[in-house]
Amino acid sequence: MRSAYSVETVRAAERALMARLPEGALMQRAAAGLAAACAELLGRVYGSRVVLLVGSGDNGGDALYAGARLARRGAGVTAVLLAPERAHAGGLGALRRAGGTVGPAPADSAEGLIESADLVVDGIVGIGGKGGLRPEAEALAGVVARSRAAVVAVDLPSGIEADTGQVRGAAIRADLTVTFGTYKPGLLIDPAREYAGVVRLVGIGLELPAEGELQALQHADVARLLPVPAAESDKYRRGVVGIAAGSARYPGAAVLAVSGALRGGAGAVRYVGPAAEAVIARFPETLVSDRGPAKAGRVQAWVAGPGAGDDAVTVAEVLDTDVPVLLDADGLRLAERDAVRGRTAPTLMTPHAGEAAALLGVRREEVEQARLAAVRELAAVYRATVLLKGSTTLVADAGGGAVRVNATGTPWLATAGSGDVLSGLAGSLLAAGLPARDAGSVAAYLHGLAGRFAADGAPVGAHDVAARIPQAWRDVHD
Repeated sequence: MRSAYSVETVRAAERALMARLPEGALMQRAAAGLAAACAELLGRVYGSRVVLLVGSGDNGGDALYAGARLARRGAGVTAVLLAPERAHAGGLGALRRAGGTVGPAPADSAEGLIESADLVVDGIVGIGGKGGLRPEAEALAGVVARSRAAVVAVDLPSGIEADTGQVRGAAIRADLTVTFGTYKPGLLIDPAREYAGVVRLVGIGLELPAEGELQALQHADVARLLPVPAAESDKYRRGVVGIAAGSARYPGAAVLAVSGALRGGAGAVRYVGPAAEAVIARFPETLVSDRGPAKAGRVQAWVAGPGAGDDAVTVAEVLDTDVPVLLDADGLRLAERDAVRGRTAPTLMTPHAGEAAALLGVRREEVEQARLAAVRELAAVYRATVLLKGSTTLVADAGGGAVRVNATGTPWLATAGSGDVLSGLAGSLLAAGLPARDAGSVAAYLHGLAGRFAADGAPVGAHDVAARIPQAWRDVHD
């Protein structure tokens, strides 16, 4: 599992470690890892042209010491200092002793230098940076964007916020980010994540708490969580999920939600709603009922809302049950907030950014720019687990704790009905007994993998994604 920690936590761990180490040892560890990553990216260090963009903080010092190491291996290294009077003195001295030079003042006068570089090292702003880049740094970001040089960011790209993943204006777009000690939330959450490129973690000996601010599941984590039937399993032990979805206008939503549940490992699916004929025609194993959720029969979890139109009565009936409930699409709009807040059984809400914005009473752009804050606020307001869909899907519990982040998705999943498949898949995991945060996290992971397998670089539909869920399941276990 990848864990990301807040700036405050990282700073505290750094102070504790520096108190036990010789002065400057921690920066040398970081610089050694940074130089090794730069050398690997360059391939051939001797004769290469490297430009360091150096701010006034420790990030600038890391860049200077790394530049000195590259210069000793034969690279031509030039430092562009954004604040010459505040540049790290030790790092600057090391660079000069190794044969490196200090270039012209930033922005326009450094443009030719940057455009002719093989590698640009971004050491402008560190993890404490907030509020966007200053004008001089913003101008340099534009120059870097127009160059053909490979770009390596020190700890995180300048212009992104470490704790939130927000990007306020221009930012450096890196090919590789070398981060020290631990991941930072902004490296794992969009919109900042897309600026980071490939992220490489360099260990520097930090001692961190067991749980971070953010967690990203890996294959092994998902494999441990996936419910696998035992020899004595039957359909009830595997989990029966109820699907209350679809309408005369949107019968396909019901079909897709059922497909996600069946491919997700449900022992059985009970369907209630007006799309029974369409569901049975596609999935004859589905158990259908026209008596509403309360009299549909035994279920271990409900999925309510996909394509439901204005059927608020059914949504309210589902919320009144004592089993886990997933709310999606129209169900999010139709559910009474107090009914959700008052539930004793788990509730998992799965909005996209537009739906989350409507629930919070803000603009969609505000959610997209501050996804971590939005998912936490929704979870707190509704006292529910919230899965905020998007390029990086986030899952937050009402009680706080680490937010889960998933990045297995692909832009090809942005297609009608894809969310309905995800709802059914997550509902099957709820019915199998997974806690809401685990069910949402695992479903997002498998859904993303299925989307990648289905698309493989080409357009796909939601039914294609559902069909690849078993392949994703196998891939995780293999």
